[in-house]
Amino acid sequence: MARILSKKSEFQVTTSQPHGSDGKPDIALTKPRVVVLDSLHLLGETSILEPKQGNHRHVKCVLVAMEDNQQSFLTAIRLGALGYVLQDASSAEVVTAIRAVAQGEAVCPSRYVRLLYDYFISRTTAKPSDRIRAQLGLTRREQQLIPFIERGLTNKEIAGQLNLSEQTIKNHIHRILRKVGVENRLSVAEAFQAQTLGL
Repeated sequence: MARILSKKSEFQVTTSQPHGSDGKPDIALTKPRVVVLDSLHLLGETSILEPKQGNHRHVKCVLVAMEDNQQSFLTAIRLGALGYVLQDASSAEVVTAIRAVAQGEAVCPSRYVRLLYDYFISRTTAKPSDRIRAQLGLTRREQQLIPFIERGLTNKEIAGQLNLSEQTIKNHIHRILRKVGVENRLSVAEAFQAQTLGL
C-alpha cells in the first residue's frame, strides 16, 4: 500500500512498524493527517493517535482490507474511522477512499449506508434501556457505562466523569464483560450495538 501511495504526487507516505512489547506503531510521532490501518484493534488503541477533541480526532483514519461485517463497521465508526474499505476492494478504490477522507469526506461500502440510517433511527427513536437490561442482564449503573465504553474512554476517564473511583469502574466493567460473555471492551460495544439493532 505504501508503495502504491508513494507513486501519487499528492501523498507523502510515512510507514510505521510495530515496536516494543505492546506491538503498537509509533503513529503519533509522525503527526499524519490521515492514518491507514488494517486492524480494528489498532484503531481501538486511542493512544496511538493524537488526542480527540470532543468526538473528533485530529487525525483522520481509513481502515482497509476489512471484513464484510456490520458489527465491525459500526464499531469502526464509533471509534472514529472515516473510511471503511473491504478486503475485496481494488488498489484504485483504496486510493480513492484515502483521498476522499483526506478531503474531509467519509467512505464506506454503499450497502452500509442503509445500516447507518437504521442505526441512527434506532438510537433516536427507541428507548432500549429496559429491553437491553433484560436481554443482557445489565444493571442501570452498568448500562450507564456502555456509552463511555463505546466512546473508547479509559476506566480513569469514566471514573472522572461519574465521580467514582477507578477501581469501582473496573469492577463494573468486569461484571459487564462476564454478563455479556465477551473478553474485551471492544466486544462489549459490539454486543450492545447488535442488541440495539437486533442483528
